[in-house]
Amino acid sequence: MRRLALSDEILLSVQQPARYIGGEVNMAIKDPAKMDIRFCMCFPDVYEIGMSHLGIQILYDMFNGRDDVYCERVYSPWTDMDKLLREKDIPLFALESQDPVKDFDFLGITLQYEMCYTNVLQILDLSRIPLHAADRTEADPIVIGGGPCAYNPEPLAPFFDIFYIGEGETVYGQLFDAYKAGKSRGGSRREFLEAAAQIPGLYVPAFYDVTYNSDGTIADFKPNNPHAPEKVTKELVVNLDDAWYIEKPLVPFIKVTQDRVVLEIQRGCIRGCRFCQAGNIYRPLREHSLEYLKDYAVKMLKSTGHEEISLSSLSSSDYSKLPELIGFLLDEVKGKGINISLPSLRIDAFSLDVMSKVQDVKKSSLTFAPEAGSQRLRDVINKGLTKEAILNGARDAFLGGWSRVKLYFMLGQPTETEEDMKGIAYLSEKVAETFYDLPVEQRQKRVQIVASSSFFVPKPFTPFQWAKQCTKEEFLRRAWLVRDTFQEMKNARSLKYNYHEADLSVLEGVLARGDRRVAPVIEEAYRHGAMFDSWGENFDNDLWMAAFDACGVDPDFYTVRDRDLDEKLPWDFIDAGVSKEFLKREWKRATEGTVTPNCRQGCAGCGARVFGGGVCFEDKN
Repeated sequence: MRRLALSDEILLSVQQPARYIGGEVNMAIKDPAKMDIRFCMCFPDVYEIGMSHLGIQILYDMFNGRDDVYCERVYSPWTDMDKLLREKDIPLFALESQDPVKDFDFLGITLQYEMCYTNVLQILDLSRIPLHAADRTEADPIVIGGGPCAYNPEPLAPFFDIFYIGEGETVYGQLFDAYKAGKSRGGSRREFLEAAAQIPGLYVPAFYDVTYNSDGTIADFKPNNPHAPEKVTKELVVNLDDAWYIEKPLVPFIKVTQDRVVLEIQRGCIRGCRFCQAGNIYRPLREHSLEYLKDYAVKMLKSTGHEEISLSSLSSSDYSKLPELIGFLLDEVKGKGINISLPSLRIDAFSLDVMSKVQDVKKSSLTFAPEAGSQRLRDVINKGLTKEAILNGARDAFLGGWSRVKLYFMLGQPTETEEDMKGIAYLSEKVAETFYDLPVEQRQKRVQIVASSSFFVPKPFTPFQWAKQCTKEEFLRRAWLVRDTFQEMKNARSLKYNYHEADLSVLEGVLARGDRRVAPVIEEAYRHGAMFDSWGENFDNDLWMAAFDACGVDPDFYTVRDRDLDEKLPWDFIDAGVSKEFLKREWKRATEGTVTPNCRQGCAGCGARVFGGGVCFEDKN
């Protein structure tokens, strides 16, 4: 019998009580008393977001595949539940057993985006775990962070015992075995952390010291413990078919963001977009075999009862067996009322042909991501997409029955000019004209082109990691220029333009490239109420600016200043598989507007070859 932490009275007084009760289909049930290790897996955002994350589903299933580990889950309580937990003095608890998180051996927190950082502190605080790793005792869980934001862990360094750099399927087994060995001999917390620091891919921040130059840049970053390596190399699954995957995914009782079976078809990307962190840190591209994907597709649809299956990838069109996989899935789901979702497709005839087969064209819209309005800027960012390809793709889409197209752009990218900005409106107008150029009898209703622009945030381990970021005022000036240009278009009634929050993008830029001096700012902001910063209604920029002032930290130092290519960066101690020399070459090619061919067209010498596997070793004959 589960020990309930919450009364019915409390559950009935919050939004979505199902966020906190567990009991979902395919949930792991074990006897905690018989386990050597209890691991609480955390996504620091609301349940509906966290339950949609594939990585947690994989690790949850993998950990519970061990007889000696019980992995449970916790998500950030929404603001109403947060308030009640504090008022009623109830410690944060795991969904499966309802046991307090502070009683677990490990708390693993995935870091998927920078704007969840205050929620990390919320989780620790509500769990009654000291926020600072240095203050934790033998009775506290080991707090470990992973995910893409762990590739610059420094803004969160004081709050974590360990960071896992890379893909999670590889060395957790070693970490668990080291923990069990330490417990059996009565070893201390510090001794375990020293053992962990010797496992590939694991970074223990307490074992490193940072010094700074008078101008605020990093002077040195080096280990202070003999067990800690100078360089931490990311962990990577070489052969995806050998990695753990899920046969029985968790199925929530309530609607979540990704309410479907997610089938990962490949990892990595061959395209080399210079703004894209994921395209760099997940190199080299590795594919699942067709037979593997067929097998898991059938198993997961059967075990979940979901009515949709989504093919997960950074660029689905680049999967070499996509036609065969689509053909199999279409046969498999025929007559069963199951939809196939294909995100991340490029604009080409094959993709549109596939989409027409798997979507109800009367209800769907198509999404293209030109990223920049002009060919010049698309070459700068290495998008590998021409105006002709965009317009031909749009024309094929309109002929195929689509009449609503979404176009995604990014404002504030390096070397951007006013002509590039206005190009967003011009290109959107051209797409609309492509529709009106068709014979009347071939048009489907009235066309609607929805253009959206986010604001450029430079990220670590990209060629743009040295780039300036615009101020809030400059971002808005550019967005207003684009907006005004849209209003001048002759097909303005068919066009719609919107843009993201500028102040949120600037803060994201600080957190993305920050160092350890940013950690007190995060804590100060949290102490004064910052939580769920990625949710527009909760974000308070004034609160954050006050936190910067209180801590004596200038946010402009991390955003608008020029960086020398030889400056020591906070993440330089990590080997992410792309060399700094490659990133410098790509930065130079960007400033020259030179396109780098994709990985299947020619090797650019990024450094990922040393990991083995992937497109680097495909037969080119």
